[in-house]
Amino acid sequence: MAASISGLASGMDTATIIDQLMQLEAAPQNRLKSRVSSEKLVLSSLQALNKTTATLATKAEALAKDTAWTPLTSSSSAAGVGVSTTSSASPRNLTVTVTSVAKTHQLGYADAAGLSDVVTGASTLVRLDRFDGSPVEIETGDGTLQGLVTAINDPANDTGLSATVVKVADGQYRLLVESKATGTASDFDLTAQDGSPLLGGATVRAGSDASIDLGAGISASSSTNTFSEVVPGVTITLGAQATVGTVSSVSVSRDVAGMTAKVKDLVDSLNAVVAEIGVKTAGGATGSAGPLAGDGGARQLRSQLLDTIRTDGGTSLASYGIQVNRDGRLDFDEAAFKAAYAADPTGTAEMFTTASDGFAARVAEVAKGASDSTDGTLSAAITGRQSGIDRMEDSIDEWDRRLTLRRTALERQFVALETALSQMSSQSNWLAGQLASLPSSSS
Repeated sequence: MAASISGLASGMDTATIIDQLMQLEAAPQNRLKSRVSSEKLVLSSLQALNKTTATLATKAEALAKDTAWTPLTSSSSAAGVGVSTTSSASPRNLTVTVTSVAKTHQLGYADAAGLSDVVTGASTLVRLDRFDGSPVEIETGDGTLQGLVTAINDPANDTGLSATVVKVADGQYRLLVESKATGTASDFDLTAQDGSPLLGGATVRAGSDASIDLGAGISASSSTNTFSEVVPGVTITLGAQATVGTVSSVSVSRDVAGMTAKVKDLVDSLNAVVAEIGVKTAGGATGSAGPLAGDGGARQLRSQLLDTIRTDGGTSLASYGIQVNRDGRLDFDEAAFKAAYAADPTGTAEMFTTASDGFAARVAEVAKGASDSTDGTLSAAITGRQSGIDRMEDSIDEWDRRLTLRRTALERQFVALETALSQMSSQSNWLAGQLASLPSSSS
């Protein structure tokens, strides 16, 4: 409305005047917006620091557990001899000689027949004898070679066998049946119902157990090619490449390289948090101030993290490769740690674990105390900042409503002013006309 009659009577640019007045009115709101921007920068910095600290807490908690210090690495010098370990294993060396491998029990029948030829004799039943109980009769349907194979392989019959036919000439097949399990206990016989041979009788390859020689007159056997817990926590498996006479040197040792990598990762993560705090709390003496320059909580966290290197009783972590450098960060000497861990695995673990209030346990306590989602100091600061930002944004919205009302009021006032001036101008022109029309007096 004001723009349509701006300066019509007064000659003033009332629209510009209103804009300038509104800029003055909006000054407090602009200052509030600027503060919100600053607070959001602080908030994002706190959130990023909290995430980094939470990652540190997770790594430290994992390394503070006793179970983290029992990893072993295993190896075998022979490709056909595999080795695996559990947490109950301990370092050791074994020489394993394969004296036999586990095999299934096989029957290869002599006579060839067509798939539709009846091969079970006068009955459609065949007899399965496992030599460990009463024989079992299997219904073959039509008594043909194909019916026999189908019946043996039918899961409902639960034979524990696998049957197939081998083509030896056009339309002629020989029956091959073997046990699904390996070992001497897998033996079986398959005959006609009356006990007479099927298909001219079978050539037998007997099932066998696997066995290994561990030296010193000690050997072990297994119905499979897996020797579970052959010594506590160690399982040996014979693969396809294992043959009788294969010799393997099996080694189970502490994973020094793996533990070194874990400790280095923890130190690197702690240094990352310390460095982040250093950048974000910079005072700005030689450059721009960091977003957390005035945050005492962040500086305190940095001090607490570096203090975790201090131990009770005067034992220094320097002997284990960890010490503070001139830059206020931690240095990690991998060679020193490896030497300490190799010399005294238990003592080294105690310098890090919860049971002895070790380094990793102290780092976890400090980092979790800052980043815990429920009562962490950083989490509380984030919540407080977010609440403050929400209140200020509500105030900004309220300012928008007030400024809209103020602009409307100013526009109405200036419209009224222009209207009044226009009326006064009309009246002035009328009076001037009236005066001009009066007769002039003669002298």
